[in-house]
Amino acid sequence: MATATAVGHTHAAVEASNPIDIYRSHISDLLAPVAGKPAKDIYEKLSWTQTFDKGDLGLPIPSLRVPPKEASAKASEWSEKFPNSDLVEKPVIAGTFLQFFFKPQPLAKLIVPSILQKKRLFGTNPELGLRDETDPSKGKKRMVIDFSSPNIAKPFHAGHLRSTIIGGFLANLYEAAGWHVVRLNYLGDWGRQFGLLANAFEMLGSEEKLEKDPIGHLFDIYVEINKISEPEEKEIKEKKEQLTQASTNGKDTTELENEIKALESKSVNEKARQYFKRMEEGDEAALATWRRFRDLSIERYKKTYARLNIRYDVYGGESTVELERMDRAVQQLKESGLSEESQGATIVDLTRNPKTKKLGKALVRKRDGSSLYLTRDIGEAYKRVELYQPDKLVYVVASQQELHLAQLFKILELMGHPEIAEKCQHITFGMVHGMSSRKGTVKFLDDILRDVGEKMHEVMQTNQAKYEQVENPEQTADTLGITAVMVQDMSGKRINGYDFSLERMTSFEGDTGPYLQYAHARLCSITRKAGLSAEDLQSADLSLLSEPHAINLVRALSSWPDVVQNTLKTQEPVTVLSYLFKMTHMLSSSYDVLKVVGSEPEIKKARMALYEAARQVLNNGMKLLGLNPVERGPYQPPRDRIRSHCGPDRETLEKRIHIHVIDQNLINDKAFRPIASVAGHRM
Repeated sequence: MATATAVGHTHAAVEASNPIDIYRSHISDLLAPVAGKPAKDIYEKLSWTQTFDKGDLGLPIPSLRVPPKEASAKASEWSEKFPNSDLVEKPVIAGTFLQFFFKPQPLAKLIVPSILQKKRLFGTNPELGLRDETDPSKGKKRMVIDFSSPNIAKPFHAGHLRSTIIGGFLANLYEAAGWHVVRLNYLGDWGRQFGLLANAFEMLGSEEKLEKDPIGHLFDIYVEINKISEPEEKEIKEKKEQLTQASTNGKDTTELENEIKALESKSVNEKARQYFKRMEEGDEAALATWRRFRDLSIERYKKTYARLNIRYDVYGGESTVELERMDRAVQQLKESGLSEESQGATIVDLTRNPKTKKLGKALVRKRDGSSLYLTRDIGEAYKRVELYQPDKLVYVVASQQELHLAQLFKILELMGHPEIAEKCQHITFGMVHGMSSRKGTVKFLDDILRDVGEKMHEVMQTNQAKYEQVENPEQTADTLGITAVMVQDMSGKRINGYDFSLERMTSFEGDTGPYLQYAHARLCSITRKAGLSAEDLQSADLSLLSEPHAINLVRALSSWPDVVQNTLKTQEPVTVLSYLFKMTHMLSSSYDVLKVVGSEPEIKKARMALYEAARQVLNNGMKLLGLNPVERGPYQPPRDRIRSHCGPDRETLEKRIHIHVIDQNLINDKAFRPIASVAGHRM
């Protein structure tokens, strides 16, 4: 049988990671002798179609090096000669494309059991992370991912949220693809601001308040010390402007210079610089205060990360970059002729080369010899390569730092380390607007999560009967609140920033976090009410899934492994999120048609197996995003906007391919269009 041939031909590893590759392999084997093309070439060009009415896989004939003028004729010839198959219908001709429709029953019998058997592993592909797929003994690829990286002694605010969520997601994604991932939190734990904070605590601090709320108290005194510093810095700036004017007019500037020196010497910022100098020189008393602030901050961060399902393998930071590494980097820059002296400071002038002119001049060391971010980052890059031997170094940092990281990568290359520069990747993202930690107008993440959790709790209590069924309503409300915040952040492309808005986060309109949780909870509720065992589902007769809603839900579920693989290319959480929302819309339109409770026993088992497969895929997708799926969500979201409506070409398609097509609204839904294949072709 063709089905047996297809399954037998497929390598076990490929079959385990993506069942639809069985279809790719099967179609390639059948078409190769007809087309006179290598099966491997056909396999690589088979791609997901833009919409399900155009098939499950499509083949652009010109991609097989067929002259455009001959493509239509070849499409007709190959379709006519395509052998009968137990897996796919005869290919449908669409201009220079061939459209392949999977036969519903074999697809259901392949996909649903595969999901139920693999459970959380469905959609993962560990082979992608092998250094050599032909020789697993060579081990996995390694990735070091640097994300979140808040500043010590400052509260974790929503401005840090994006790096944390995106980085956590990418770490999950690459682990699902078989990579060995090292999660690194490179803390902002060094610099003049710690001198500022230490002096602020000496002037304004309270041991009692520090013990009660360390992060909040440190932030409060940080804001207060900046309020004291601002008028000082303003006066110094004005005096310097007067000095410049007097010098231009040829006047004696001695008195002004002395005034400026006196103001600077007693200023808050100068005292902070002096304190930090003590830290750099190893003063134990200064370092003890710094370590205390650092340890208190990390403990608080860990609690916040745990709420967001984020974990780290390493808590590093600017302070962990050894002075010797930074000195070595500066020396190498000098010896290679890349750096030069400019007004007492050390710079790398990238404007001299037309290819790097746009990167400007990079400051490596200040006049006073103190190190800068760039110096530390060069030393830290060397350190990461030495410690972890990574294949990829990922920096999840806001778009504001794009120039800095571009300079870093280019300088590493020019220093004679192109192999390091090639491994570096900047995952950029837009900012959450409307925040400032200097002026005290920042909205802290813990406060945001508390407010959203309380809002979710209020909504849950509107349905008292269901509320009483929840084992831990406060915890569930907290989970829903966190989901609301995270989903809002992931709803657009990374590069797009957004304005912070609590109202928007808590809205139940449109595709929201609470809606996703509701969809998962509803599937869990159906499972509880059905009362079927895992053995019941395994013995289900899946040929009974003959309704259009069932067929097309199976088709959607079958695409999940390809969605995951495509997300490795886009590196966008929204790729996964969009798929999950559209899949839940399909579910919502199916419940009235594919009823479980009250159905005939065998039909009940088949439908429940399908719903359990859908729940598993939804669960897998949510966890990949870093969300905690809930099993009970005692509230009703707004009525789903998806409605069942078949397109005008339904009868024609049914006659041609003997199956129903999906809801026309979903046919036009972009989320189910470019689930791109390896080749990336589209119809």
